[in-house]
Amino acid sequence: MNATRSKALWKRAQEKIPGGVNSPVRAWKAVGKSPRFISRGKGAYLFDVDRKRLLDFVASWGPLILGHAHPKIVASLKRTLEKGTTFGAPTPGEVELAEFVCKRVPSIEKLRLVSSGTEATMSAIRLARAFTGRSKIIKFDGCYHGHVDGLLVRAGSGPATLALPDSPGVPASFTAETVVAPFNDVAAVEAAFGQYTSTIAAVIVEPVCGNMGVIPPLTEFLPALREATARHGALLIFDEVISGFRLSTGGAQELYGISPDITCLGKILGGGLPLGAFGGRREIMDLLAPEGPVYQAGTLSGNPLAVAAGLATLRELSRSGVYAELEGKGKKLQEGLEAILDQHRLSGVVNRVGSMLTLFFGVDRVQNAADARCCDRDRFARFFHGMLKRGVYFPPSPFEAAFISLAHGRRELEKALQAFEVWARREGKGTPR
Repeated sequence: MNATRSKALWKRAQEKIPGGVNSPVRAWKAVGKSPRFISRGKGAYLFDVDRKRLLDFVASWGPLILGHAHPKIVASLKRTLEKGTTFGAPTPGEVELAEFVCKRVPSIEKLRLVSSGTEATMSAIRLARAFTGRSKIIKFDGCYHGHVDGLLVRAGSGPATLALPDSPGVPASFTAETVVAPFNDVAAVEAAFGQYTSTIAAVIVEPVCGNMGVIPPLTEFLPALREATARHGALLIFDEVISGFRLSTGGAQELYGISPDITCLGKILGGGLPLGAFGGRREIMDLLAPEGPVYQAGTLSGNPLAVAAGLATLRELSRSGVYAELEGKGKKLQEGLEAILDQHRLSGVVNRVGSMLTLFFGVDRVQNAADARCCDRDRFARFFHGMLKRGVYFPPSPFEAAFISLAHGRRELEKALQAFEVWARREGKGTPR
């Protein structure tokens, strides 16, 4: 596919923007070649600057559960825009959105709006430390909670170990209060509590991983986290920036029947505009300024446009049968991908929860980050470009989730499976893709 205009923009971007992008995964480093520049989106499709139509399974990394340029979101934004863009003062929409979220996510009695998922996790951890009077945080290898210094870490050699900085510019002292354990490993969590019992403020986890590819929790994992944190006087923080409102009305916590102390939200909450939130039990949230002593602020927090887009999205998701429809679409795509892998004797596994999934090549099981890192990255890169060649846009990384929206109909799912079948047949024979 000719991408002349994208290549020209890519060259210009690299002159003025570090790496040519404003978020690293957009640079396609994991799959090679230069990224496509997008001019617009509609429904389940993107249109790049070279006028190529692409069936989109990135969905802006999760927020666009209704698809691109949904009429009700566009109409809501137009109405709001005519009134102004930001006021630096409370608005009725903020109250309405907070009431909406608290009604649908029972563990959230109060919440604070922010502008990103990173802000939400950063603030949630500060709040947990203030509430417990403790300093250490347990996180899980492969779970990404934004670019917060203390959470931008990687595990050491042990099953549960103090973290090392994962980026230059993060002092080791900033991550010294972070303990890292393997996801889905209850014994490692117990070992961490055994070693640091009186100093652990909270456990933060993606209840369904979406940042090392999709990895569902084992049956016993989330209940064990709830029990261990309660027993040791620590808080349980669910990072539902991805899973919130995607897997059910109440997110992963409703799906798995676990009630965390604090929940972080984003992506779908803003309907495609920058918006995040963190919320939880009343006595915890009341520690926030101006009610309490824990400081947190943001000039654009609760931005009227983001709130309007979020409300329009959540109202659409409140319709009966929405999540059953998304589950059906996810199941169809998963089963189709698995059948084609089997037909062409290509090793791999499809991990899926609801409308989010990841295809891992070269492995037959992925339950944690170590398993994910064993996947065949070269084959994934060939898969990505083979699908792109056929007009299907999957995430440009083997460690990201693909997302299905309500705009993906039977025709779109069949188009994706047909493209995969053609690619898989040629891949199996070792012919050009």
